[in-house]
Amino acid sequence: MIENRIKYILQDNKRIAIMGGTFDPIHFGHLIAAETVREKYNLDKVIFLPSGNPPHKDKRRVTSKEDRYNMVQMATASNKYFDVSRMEIDRDGYTYTIDTIREFVSVSSKGTDIYFITGADAVYDILTWKDADELLSVCRFIAVTRPGYNKKELEEEINTIKSNHKCNINVLEIPDIAISSTDIRQRVMKGSFIKYLVPEHVEAYIRKHAIYQNRGGHNE
Repeated sequence: MIENRIKYILQDNKRIAIMGGTFDPIHFGHLIAAETVREKYNLDKVIFLPSGNPPHKDKRRVTSKEDRYNMVQMATASNKYFDVSRMEIDRDGYTYTIDTIREFVSVSSKGTDIYFITGADAVYDILTWKDADELLSVCRFIAVTRPGYNKKELEEEINTIKSNHKCNINVLEIPDIAISSTDIRQRVMKGSFIKYLVPEHVEAYIRKHAIYQNRGGHNE
């Protein structure tokens, strides 16, 4: 179920982006990417969507839904253009992007443009996602990359997808901020600093709740 607050956003704004992810934990790289996309595409809102039980993570240990949601809330609270939805973490079973998009479209006002922000790597797998044809036709994808990424290869892959499917996929290069959730988890496990990698409130939350201590971590 979509929260009433999110329904209001979807009905009252015309240019919305969804930024899905595990966010384990959320870090400044995520926030910079979201803000860069918002500014470039003149978006009214970016809605962060922490994943619930994504099928591609089923063999990997992921931090509890509530902890990840709380950290995303803390990280985004100071930006009036950002919001966070619980929709996927409250959904039973596997969470598929198409189910989320369908719900968003069903409550959006007529003429609303919905964008989905994803990492460039996901483009190569997007045709394996549930109901990919429908997904590609109902929302616009923004594939974010870092400097040095093989942009030519990515654009060739996108052109191949476009030649066979009705879709809108754009590429946006994000400033080269070398931060990853995997590195942050490993730093916490080793007792190293994570200051300036995550927002201050997120760092305090991780320390207070002993998240990532004495455990392995999936790659992300």
